Amino acid sequence: MVLNSIEKLLEKYENGETTLKEEQQLKNYFSQETVAPHLEMYKPMFAYFSVNQQEQFTKTLPLKTKKVNHYKWIAVAAVAVFMLGYYFKTPVVSAYEEYAYGTYNNPEEALNEVTKSLAMISGHLNTGVATVNYLGEVNKGTKTIGYLNEIENATSIIFKK
Repeated sequence: MVLNSIEKLLEKYENGETTLKEEQQLKNYFSQETVAPHLEMYKPMFAYFSVNQQEQFTKTLPLKTKKVNHYKWIAVAAVAVFMLGYYFKTPVVSAYEEYAYGTYNNPEEALNEVTKSLAMISGHLNTGVATVNYLGEVNKGTKTIGYLNEIENATSIIFKK
């Protein structure tokens, strides 16, 4: 009678339909010394489950991660940049004097040249703006197309009813 119930429980176990209480009955049965010969193949599996149930995890888990301080490396990189800049620097005064083309000694001459340059830039800018004014006409044309779409919507409503 006990063997019949164990076989039924094994069938339910294989189908995944057992409860925890029924699984405990199977573990108890297969932990005994005497098991039916045709059920011997299940004994190592249930022995493993009972041994595995007693295992415990003993290692500690770090819950906080260590913060890596990158500011040290940023400081090292900044010092390296400053060192390279100091090593490869060129004298500012001599480089300025060597390449100082187009400078004026008289402030009035400099003002006149700047005024000429700004007038030239303004003239070119105004011609560019004049060509863009035609876009206003394009906008008027798109508005009339919008009115045509409204008329088309109204006629489609009328003819569908």
